[in-house]
Amino acid sequence: MTAPIPRDIPDLPPIPGHVVLTPTVVPARAVLIPARRRPVAVFRGLVALLALTGVAIELLVGGAPTTALSHFTIQSGILLALVMLASARCAWSAHHPLPGALTGAALFYVVAAGLVHHLLLAHASSPFAVQDATGTAWQTTATHILHTAVPVAAILDWLLLTPAGRLHLRQAPVWLLYPLAYLAFSLARGELLGSGSQNRYLYPFLDVAQHGYKIVLGNALLVGLALYALAVLLVALDHIRPDPLRRPR
Repeated sequence: MTAPIPRDIPDLPPIPGHVVLTPTVVPARAVLIPARRRPVAVFRGLVALLALTGVAIELLVGGAPTTALSHFTIQSGILLALVMLASARCAWSAHHPLPGALTGAALFYVVAAGLVHHLLLAHASSPFAVQDATGTAWQTTATHILHTAVPVAAILDWLLLTPAGRLHLRQAPVWLLYPLAYLAFSLARGELLGSGSQNRYLYPFLDVAQHGYKIVLGNALLVGLALYALAVLLVALDHIRPDPLRRPR
């Protein structure tokens, strides 16, 4: 025969030295084990190879290497190649993916470089169109690789192989810090090289010798606003596009 269970059970005193843990939110990446994605790794390795090929061609046939490395396109292509190689290693070895802020920045820079080239430098109706088209076949190949093939490949990787919803609006102003630093670098470089130097200003809309600081800074402001709009567009598309890695229920 057992004793009856009392209706009211008195509160027990806390155990000395016992710490009550407050509820915490555990991120999904802490409990989900990433899977090996070797086809994704191969594709990203090929994208990195494509970008490095364009950069190598430009360094070999594009004049002085220091001048080639001073181009925004070359710098963004190198950054994308490094990010793609690191992402390929993560996908091959089943490691957690790189932060969305980093991969999004690499995507943003190569897309921005491609759009600036096609809309401002290569478009016939643009006031900053580059009229000199006497480059060698290798230079033309590097131009198409870095300004067309690489941005398209980066966009395909983002749309088809990258989880959606990893970009955030607060990242957009941070991404603009690099173009702002590049503007300062370009203007300082032009002042240090002097008026008699060839390729003093690498982009016509940043040519202080031809347009003056007032117009150049106005051009930079317009380009910066366009780049910010592009960054916001990428973030918005990242949150409305289908997630390629979500399994259907």
